[in-house]
Amino acid sequence: MSVVTISDHAKVRTVTLNRPEALNAFNEALCDGLTRAMLDAAADPDVSVLLITGAGRAFSAGVDLNEFTVRATDPDSFTPGEYGFSGLIDALIDFPKPLICAVNGVGLGIGTTILGFADLAFMSSTARLKCPFTSLGVPPEASSSFLLPTLIGRQNAAWVLMSSEWIGADEAKSMGLVFAVCEPDDLLAQATGHAELLASRSLTSLMAVKHTMVEPVRQQMRDAKAREGELFTRLMGAGDNADALSRYGREKAEKSS
Repeated sequence: MSVVTISDHAKVRTVTLNRPEALNAFNEALCDGLTRAMLDAAADPDVSVLLITGAGRAFSAGVDLNEFTVRATDPDSFTPGEYGFSGLIDALIDFPKPLICAVNGVGLGIGTTILGFADLAFMSSTARLKCPFTSLGVPPEASSSFLLPTLIGRQNAAWVLMSSEWIGADEAKSMGLVFAVCEPDDLLAQATGHAELLASRSLTSLMAVKHTMVEPVRQQMRDAKAREGELFTRLMGAGDNADALSRYGREKAEKSS
């Protein structure tokens, strides 16, 4: 089974994260699958807009903690992907066409921070978002330390990134984290309708608009990614992160026993 599914209609490419059994958590395979899909969409002249959503009841449960634990505690046995998480963030930073996210369910970690790259984000009224960084003892990710204050303001971003608390759809809308809140059955139709309207416009003009909006801050995104990466290397597998991963391992063992 492919970790992403792809469909095209009216110059809109819809990429669906397809690990529903893992709540679409990002392992190396899913990072690679979405990165390849984004690179292909960027290069395809018949694609004007990219729409990302999730299969099943989750948008994405964030980074796959099973793989993360192996990477943190036994790095010699960790097998990196072709692009990995870092390559996925590079693809998001550099994506030259309109990007739309349709948050169909729970969004944890990258399932929330990816919205910083979205030109439009739609969210199901029953979905929830969370950045669990402080509960895992790690820094922010995906240039979110720059993108979220820019998008939703310093104090809202501080709460989202520091609290490890859930954010409901209405709260996300009031912050400006999402463009619209939809009933669950209407979410994909609403997001697709907006995507198809954009795709009916001149692609060269769409790309020019995005370039003029994003190019002035692309280097700041890259700088934020580098700062986050340095801290991630320092904190991963140590101190509070080690304690959090140990708790995760115990809870997983208890559930399986």
